Amino acid sequence: MIYRFGDYALDTSGFELRHGDDFVPVEPQVFSILAFLIENRAQVVSSDDLIASVWNGRIVSEATLSSRISAARQAVGDSGAAQEVIKTIRSRGFRFMAEVTEIENAHSGKTARSNSPFSNQKIRFCESGDGTQIAYATIGAGPPLVRAGHWLTHLEHDWHSPVWRPLLDEFTKTFQVSRYDQRGNGLSDWAIRNTSLDAFVDDLEAVVDAAKLDRFTLYGTSQGAPIAVAYAVRHPERVSHLILHGGYVRGRTLRASEAEREQGEAILALMRHGWGKEGSPFIKAFTSMYIPDGTKEQIDSLADLQARTVSPENAVALRTAVDNFDVSELLAKVSVPTLVIHAQNDGVQPLDEGRKLAAGIKDSEFVLLDSANHAPLKQEPTWDRLFEAIREFVHR
Repeated sequence: MIYRFGDYALDTSGFELRHGDDFVPVEPQVFSILAFLIENRAQVVSSDDLIASVWNGRIVSEATLSSRISAARQAVGDSGAAQEVIKTIRSRGFRFMAEVTEIENAHSGKTARSNSPFSNQKIRFCESGDGTQIAYATIGAGPPLVRAGHWLTHLEHDWHSPVWRPLLDEFTKTFQVSRYDQRGNGLSDWAIRNTSLDAFVDDLEAVVDAAKLDRFTLYGTSQGAPIAVAYAVRHPERVSHLILHGGYVRGRTLRASEAEREQGEAILALMRHGWGKEGSPFIKAFTSMYIPDGTKEQIDSLADLQARTVSPENAVALRTAVDNFDVSELLAKVSVPTLVIHAQNDGVQPLDEGRKLAAGIKDSEFVLLDSANHAPLKQEPTWDRLFEAIREFVHR
C-alpha cells in the first residue's frame, strides 16, 4: 500500500518514503513508526502499542522512543512545536493527524518481477548478541549459500539495483541464498552499538541461527570477506565451502603502505561531505574506484543506493571500522575448502590483499579475474568466468 499525505508518500511494500520525487532516507525503526501511526490513524496509539509493534515488545527507554518520534516528525517536515502530522496526546500516546489517501501499489516494477524468486522473499528480523536488530531474507532454491553482510545493501531495494540485482539473479539460479543487511545499513538497525569485527561476526551468526541453516556455502565479498573468515574459524562445522571475493587481510589503516592509509583518510573526508549526493566529487571518486567500467545507469544508481542504504554518519563509522579489520592471525586456522577470487586491477582492495588471503589459507584455490571492477558487472567478459568458478568449486 502507498499512503499519500501532503507532498509525501510512504510505500510499505517498497520501504520507501518520498517527498515529491525525492527519496527521504529514514532509519528502519522510524519508517515502522510512520507506517504504524498511519495504519492506525483513526485512533490514538499508546507508547506500549508502538513498542510492541516496532520493537517487538523489547524494553525501550522513553528517551529512545522520544528520539524516534522526533526523527519521524523531521522526516515528514513536522516538528515538536507544530505537531501538524504527528500529534502527542498528553498521557495517552500519539496520533497521525495529516489527511491520508491510500493507493494500491501496482507499479510496473511489481509486475516485472512477478516471476523472480525475489517476489516471494519474506523479510524477517533477528537479534544479534548486543541487541542490534538485523534484517534478513532467504530466496531461491538449491544448496544453501549465505552472503556475509557488507555495506550498500537493502533487502528490498536490491531488487531494483542495476549493480546488485544481476548478481543475485545469478546466485539464485544455483543456490538458496540467505542475505542480510549489515548493522547500520539497509533495513537493519541504524543505531550502531558496536563496530568490532566480533560484532559483525555475531550478526552473521544470528542470521544463520534464525534461518535455521546447519551447513552452507559462505560467500564474503569486500568487507564481508574478513567477516566470513572469522565466522569460518569460529564455526568450521557449519561452513561447507568458503568463497572470498575482492577481500583483504588487513584494513587500509593497518597496512604498511602509507599511500593506502592516506587514500583511506581522503575517502573518509569526501564521504562526510558528499555521501549520497549525485554529482559530488565523492560520487565521482567512489564510482571510479568501485565500478570504473560501469554503465551510466549503474554509475548513477550508486548515489541513490548510498542515500537509501545508510546515513553519512553511519557510512563513515562503518568505513572506519572495516578499515581496521585484521584477520592475519586467523588465516592459518581456516580448515574449510576455500576459494579466493580477485580482480586484477581492483581499485578498492588491491590484488596483493587477495594474494595474501590465498597464501595464508592452507590449500585454498585462487582465481584471478581480468577486471578493474570491485563489484562484478554483468556486461563484463569475466562475468561468466566468475560464476563458473563458483559453481565448479561448490559442486566438486
